[in-house]
Amino acid sequence: MSRTARLTLMLWPFGIGAVGVNLFFASLIGSWVGLPVIPPVWAAFVSIPLGLPPTWFFARYIVGLMEKAEEDRPI
Repeated sequence: MSRTARLTLMLWPFGIGAVGVNLFFASLIGSWVGLPVIPPVWAAFVSIPLGLPPTWFFARYIVGLMEKAEEDRPI
């Protein structure tokens, strides 16, 4: 398993939480223009698959920083 995949799996619960909160708050903002507010439980369930792509991008960025730090480290 690659470094990015391991880090993605470790960070995925945090990505799910971030996407869920943002999705719920976006629905609250949408209510100002007449859109329905989604229940928090619905936002939590929808955020499970939607949390994976942003978590993968973030993990890829962190792995890039780790690799750069390893290159710059004097031995």
